[in-house]
Amino acid sequence: MLRSYQKIKRRVTKEINVGDVKIGGSAPISVQTMTNTLTSDVKSTVNQIKKIEKAGADLVRVSVPDEESSKSLKEIVKKSKIPVIADVHFHYKRAIESANSGASCLRINPGNIGSKEKIKDVIQSAKDNNCSIRIGVNAGSLEKKILEKYGEPNPEALVESALNNIKILEDNDFYNFKISVKASDVFLSIKAYESLSKKCNYPLHLGITEAGAKRFGSVKSSIGIGNLLLKGIGDTIRISLTDSPEEEVKVGFDILKSLNLRHRGVKIISCPSCARQQFEVINVVKKLEKSLEDVKTPITVSIIGCVVNGPGEATMTNIGITGGGNNTHMIYIDGEKNHRITNEDLVPYLSSLIRKKALEKKN
Repeated sequence: MLRSYQKIKRRVTKEINVGDVKIGGSAPISVQTMTNTLTSDVKSTVNQIKKIEKAGADLVRVSVPDEESSKSLKEIVKKSKIPVIADVHFHYKRAIESANSGASCLRINPGNIGSKEKIKDVIQSAKDNNCSIRIGVNAGSLEKKILEKYGEPNPEALVESALNNIKILEDNDFYNFKISVKASDVFLSIKAYESLSKKCNYPLHLGITEAGAKRFGSVKSSIGIGNLLLKGIGDTIRISLTDSPEEEVKVGFDILKSLNLRHRGVKIISCPSCARQQFEVINVVKKLEKSLEDVKTPITVSIIGCVVNGPGEATMTNIGITGGGNNTHMIYIDGEKNHRITNEDLVPYLSSLIRKKALEKKN
């Protein structure tokens, strides 16, 4: 049960649909990622989407840079179990083709699509195909006029670009859209999202763009996205890592899990280990994380190597283990002492116990 200080009051936004996934309003914060295969290579893209689905993603985005990619999209959409978002820049025909091929959302920047007539054609295609749109403003690709006005990508520039693009869609009676104002700089991103959230009630797609490799990018994204989520800002997230799309999904869920915003799978609370540990905590945790990746039921587990903090942590988890003397350790179930075990077959035993508890919770 969450305490009052653990609850985040989310900003109220307009609810939209991306395929069968609701974004905004009271809908759960969704996690998405992007393929890095050639979209024209249907087999490779579909295989990657299957891995993304297994990791738990709610949505997946694919790049559509050419006509071959937009033609391939129809087959990809058919084989994907989650809504597919088409990422389109500059070529308005690719956006129309993507909507006609079954994309659930178009990620575009109306400012670089072309003339008003071309924008109208894209919007009409989205309407005809019940396709949503994401206005994707990025510090690295702001409109020339805005850069000339502000001299650099700053929060005001990103927000002005977003508001200009919002007006384009609204002027064409289109409201089924979400917005992002991304930058690779954490401070710039946070300020831009904060400012935009005060000026409109459309759902916001959060991300720190080009965050970097796995470790640094995960930390950077956690700081930027986590900061906004703590303030109740954000309706869907994408972690941009120079790594596999599945890793992006895992980090995304870990951020939501840490803030009690969405809990999927096993959340392990574990100590860093020290000379007091009575079993190999690091080794046990690594093996458990790997063996329990497929568990989707929300369950919290504490793995603590000694009795200093172990008993206290275990009282707040579904399953807990606290290291004890003589290679004998206490198992807690639902916060209560239950039985003792030895070091022998520790990981298989804990894995089995956690799976059993997850099954109980599911049923």
